[in-house]
Formats: sequence, structure tokens, C-alpha cells
Amino acid sequence: MQSIVRIISLTLLLLAVSNISFAAPESNGARKAILVTGASTGIGRKITEVLAANGYFVYAGARKQKDLDALNEIENVQSIRLDVTIQQDIDSAVVTVQDAGRGLYGLVNNAGVGMGGPLIELDEKNVRWLFDVNVFGVYRITQAFAPLIIEEQGRILTIGSIAGTVSGAFFGAYSMTKHAIEAYIEALAEEMEQFDVQVSVIEPGNYRSEISRSARNRGGELTDTQLASPYAEYYQRRLEGSADRSQHKDPDEVAEAIMHALFDERPRLRYMVVPNRKEARWTVGAAIRKVAQLNGGQEHAFSRDELIEMLDNEMGGGEE
Repeated sequence: MQSIVRIISLTLLLLAVSNISFAAPESNGARKAILVTGASTGIGRKITEVLAANGYFVYAGARKQKDLDALNEIENVQSIRLDVTIQQDIDSAVVTVQDAGRGLYGLVNNAGVGMGGPLIELDEKNVRWLFDVNVFGVYRITQAFAPLIIEEQGRILTIGSIAGTVSGAFFGAYSMTKHAIEAYIEALAEEMEQFDVQVSVIEPGNYRSEISRSARNRGGELTDTQLASPYAEYYQRRLEGSADRSQHKDPDEVAEAIMHALFDERPRLRYMVVPNRKEARWTVGAAIRKVAQLNGGQEHAFSRDELIEMLDNEMGGGEE
């Protein structure tokens, strides 16, 4: 137990170092072009606004005409009709960016949706749709725009979540998609090294967004099946509970991490960005539990000192 406590303490020190505030670079007049998917609200809208305010040109993807019109009102922004589940939209967006002649330095895969519910009762078609947006949407968009990014030796960023590390009852399906993004980004980063393209995943905690409201609106009224379910109490709580996330912080810190990952000379593979220490402990604690479970009870288990040495090495010898 003492070894686990020591590892947690050291990991929290790493977290304190890695979760520092990222200063946005001053605009140097460069008109580098960035594509942001899911730019209509929440984190995507904030990213779009910050990039545009710093002098970068933003292609802002959205699905609804009213959102496209609103985005076009922002200086340095051109909206693009883009549903990440529709290949025709993606192909048209590629042509639009190519024809503009600006190139494409950065891609921010932000479009995503949420879903909750007991895993043994979720409809398969709904889970497939969740993966279609959160995982295959990222896969499609990145594959389509990779040649343009490679040409600029640019950056590819994806908005993951602390749910890529933390999972639990009733948000397992969403966590599955974010765990998939973790694996995708690790592999993609290695594959893009030969092109001098940097890859990062931004892992926010709970910030102000529309993801919960949208998920609740899709849920509708309780069905007879849900009322008869052993999880009926959960369904009732979900229906009566608030999907309002206005009490959460604005995602300014997420946008700062995006700016660092896009433009700093030494971007990181992972940026965990959380609004408070409680969410930091959730996430790091979940990672530590997995380390303890993986190491425990197996033939080649590492000692306490060996585990601490591994952590020190990842932290640069503890000198930071």
C-alpha cells in the first residue's frame, strides 16, 4: 500500500507540472489555416474564437445553417458544412480547403457526442452511432486531411476526455469511445513522425458545453422497458436531473492547451486539462489503479523501487 501511495504522490506532482497554464502565442501575423470540427458551440466554438483572435484563419465545421451563418460573422473564420459521419461532406470540405490555396497547418478534431445508460440495455444502433461520431469521425477526418497537414508539416489534435482514463457505471459507452481515441492517437503519433507532423490529444474534464444537454434531448421520455428495468431508478434520475452545464467553467484552459499543442516548438502528446484538483485525482487515481492491477499478482511484477524509478524516468528524473 505504501508503494501505491508513493506512486500516487509522485504522479500528482507530475500532474501539477503538466497541468500548468499554457500561454497563447502572440500573433505574428501568420495566416496559418486551422480546421476545427464541431465548432458551433462549447469547446469547439471557444477554440475557433481564440484561434481567430490570434490572427489564424479558421475553417469552422458545423452542421446547421444557423450555426454556419453565426460562425461566418467572426473575423478570420470561414464556416464549412461538415458532418463527420457523412463522407460527401468530408470530401467537399477537402475540396473547399484545397481550392482556397492557404494550405492547412492544423486539424482540431473536436466534434463529439455523449451518451449514457446501462451497457446491457443500450441499443446497439445507438452505440454504433456514438462510435461513428466519436471514433470513426476522427478517423475519417484525419485520413481525409492528412495529405494537406503533411505538406505543411503541421499538427493534428484530437479532443479526447478524462473519460479516456476514467470509466464507470452508466457512462461506459462514452468512455469506450474515448479509450479508443487514446489508442488511436498513440499509434498515429508514431506513424506521423516520419513526416515531421506532431500529434496530440487534449483530455478535458468538466467544462461548459452542450454535450449533456444534447444527450438528454435525444433520450426523450421513459419507455415501458425502461420503467420495468432493474435500472429504472437510474432512468428516472436521468430524466429528472439537470443537463445544465452552465455552472461549469468556460473552456478557456482547454483553448490555451490547444494553442500550445498547435504552435509550441515542443508540443506534448497528452494534455490533461481539468478545472479542479478533484477531477485531477479522479483521473490520476484511475491510472494508478490500473498500474497496481497490472503489476500485482503476475510473475514479472516490479518492486516498489522499480515502479518509482519508472515514474521518475517519465518525469525527467524528478528534476522538474
